[in-house]
Formats: sequence, structure tokens, C-alpha cells
Amino acid sequence: MEYTTLGDTGLEVSRICLGCMSFGDSDWRPWVLDPEDGEEIIERAIDLGINFFDTANMYSNGESERVLGDALEGRRDESVVATKCYFQMDDEDPNSGGLSRKAIEQELENSLDRLGMDTIDLYQIHRWDDDTPIEETLRALDDAVRREKVRYLGASSMWAHQFADALHTSERLGLDRFVSMQNHYNLVYREEEREMLPLCQKEGVGVMPWSPLARGYLTRPHEDIDATKRGETEEHMYRHPYREGGGDEINERVKELAADRGVTMAQISLSWLLHQDWVDAPIVGTTSVEHLEDAVEALEIDLSSGDLAYLEEPYEPVRVSGHE
Repeated sequence: MEYTTLGDTGLEVSRICLGCMSFGDSDWRPWVLDPEDGEEIIERAIDLGINFFDTANMYSNGESERVLGDALEGRRDESVVATKCYFQMDDEDPNSGGLSRKAIEQELENSLDRLGMDTIDLYQIHRWDDDTPIEETLRALDDAVRREKVRYLGASSMWAHQFADALHTSERLGLDRFVSMQNHYNLVYREEEREMLPLCQKEGVGVMPWSPLARGYLTRPHEDIDATKRGETEEHMYRHPYREGGGDEINERVKELAADRGVTMAQISLSWLLHQDWVDAPIVGTTSVEHLEDAVEALEIDLSSGDLAYLEEPYEPVRVSGHE
């Protein structure tokens, strides 16, 4: 395993972050693993040197946090645990979502309880809240750090001007600032290169992309995308513009390069992301130990500048996706 610091912090994280969205309760989404299968993958991740784990309160309505907390029992100090808040957790409680002070404080306590932790290493806002002043959100998060409930603060998909406003507001008010950005970025969705990624690089903000394999689109030939349970049932894949802007051609080039190297398409796609200077640790979600091991092996793949250019060349601008 390789390690890096997250942005300009001194926090050492593995270059692969294990995404825990697929652990919890299959009643939430059909492809989600039950707790014992999820814990097996977490155990193997630890064996492989992964120390960085990302979940959210909304994943399986909190069950993902429980699975992760149970799996890390006795080893939480060696792990870097990230979770998120924003999406509504209880339809009958309007304050169970959003980024008001009340929502943040109560959802943080709920996450700590499910994780079985006193302090969360990286607490992230899952989206931007148009209904709450950013000053209120940042003050509530800063208070959580001062109360030692949270060590670092992070953000997720939003417009670059919003993130710049949040960073500036933190500086102006003397509050703890966001140290990481979890955004939508992969070979077939590169719109973040226009503003958000240069902003993160300039501000020393760590980058941990979600959907690095485009929800499976970059793991198999595009004509076979529906061959898995997730491909058959994951409506979110088709909301994103992966097949637009040269997506199918990129998919075919990934397939070609993978065949030439004797590796998987997923490994080539992940290796491309690991070669991007502004990326610290892609968030890799998986439902099998084998795919997890493949992801770790992608760290050993060296792509030349020619390889990178060949993979990137068909890309064309597409609609912004992932902020909702």
C-alpha cells in the first residue's frame, strides 16, 4: 500500500479509500451486502494496508456506519474514518437533514453512536445546503472540532464558487476550514478539471473522488454494462453522462489498453485517476474481495504520458452531474 497526506494536512491516508456505501442492508438497494459480507471486505482491506474508510449517515439509513464501526472495533485508532451528513434521515423530521446547526449536531451524535467512536476523523457535508447560510454551517462544524467530536472537516460535490465562498468565509471568521473535497471525477466525467480541481490544488485541499469507476461503466465493455445486479438495478448510472462526450470510445480504449497489459479495465481506469496530481485517494466501493484486491494492485500499474493521452483524447464536454 502507498500512503499520502490528505491535502495540506499531516493526516496520512492510504492511496485507496474504501467506500462503504455497499455495506449495510440490501433492502436499501439490491446490490448492498449484508453486514457479515461487508465486514469480510473491511477485514481484507485492513490486511492490504488500507486505513481510510468513507461512509455516510444516509447509506443504508445508518447501517453502513454500524457495519464499519463493528468491523473496526479495537482498531479505530489506526484507522481514518470519514462520514457525511446532509440528506434527510427521517421523513417525519425535517431537521434530520440539511446543514443547520440542529441538523449537524444531532446527526453527528447519531453517527458517533452508530460508529461506536468518540471522535470522527473527517466529517463532511454531503452536499451544499441552499436553505442554510454557510456561516451557520461553518460555525456548527467549527464547534464540533472544538468539542473534539471531529478532527477534520470536508466537503463534497458542489459548484467551485460555493466551495471558494466556504473557504473564504472560514478564513474571514477564523473558523476551521474544509481540508478535503469529495467530488465526482473519473475518465468519462472530467468536468471538475475546469474549476474545482484547480481550486483545490491552489488551496491545498485534498481530493478524494467518488465514483472513480463511473458506477461500473469503466469496469467492463459498454455493451455488457447490464451484466451485473448493480448494472441492472442502478438507475443512478444512467443519470450521469458517462455515455456522452466520447464515453463509449474511452470505454473501448480502456478495454484495449487493459488487454495489452494483461490487467482489468477497472485497474486501468483506476490507475489513470491515481496518475492525476490533484488526486489523493479515490473512493473505491466494492462488493467482492477480488475486486478490492484488483483495486490495490492498480497502484502498481505505470501508465506512460502516451497512455494517458490516448485514454483522454476522446473526451468532450458534458453536462455537470453529481451536485444534486
